[in-house]
Amino acid sequence: MLITRASEYAILSLIVLSKASEPMDTETLSRELSISKSFLAKILQALAKKEILKSYKGVNGGFALIQNAEDINMLDIMSAVEGKAPAVFECAPSRDDCPSDRANICSIWPFLNKLQGKIDLFLNELTLADILE
Repeated sequence: MLITRASEYAILSLIVLSKASEPMDTETLSRELSISKSFLAKILQALAKKEILKSYKGVNGGFALIQNAEDINMLDIMSAVEGKAPAVFECAPSRDDCPSDRANICSIWPFLNKLQGKIDLFLNELTLADILE
C-alpha cells in the first residue's frame, strides 16, 4: 500500500510541527491529532532518526522540524516511517530481483515499474511546503 496509516500520521504530525513555535511533546501532539501516543512515538522517532525532526529532552522537550518545509519531501517522510520506499505494488524493482524467477514472462512488470518510477518522482518533488499551501 502506498500511503499507510504511519505515513498519514507522519505527514499530519509534520504539518502541526511546522506551525509550532517551539518543540511539541508526544503527548500533546497525540491529543491534538487523536493518535495513539505509543504509535505516534515510534513515528516521531523514525523521523528523528532520518534527521527530519530533532528530539529535545527534558521538561520543555519534544520534537521540532530540523529543515524548512520546502526541503522535506514526501518520499523521504514515507520512507522514514515505513523503513523502505513506498510501493504501489509488491513487485521487484528490477527483473533480476524477481523472487519467482518469472520476470522474463511477466507482461505487466514493465508497466508497473514505469508507474512506480513516476510515483517516486512525484513524491520526491512534492514537499511539506506544497501540502501546507
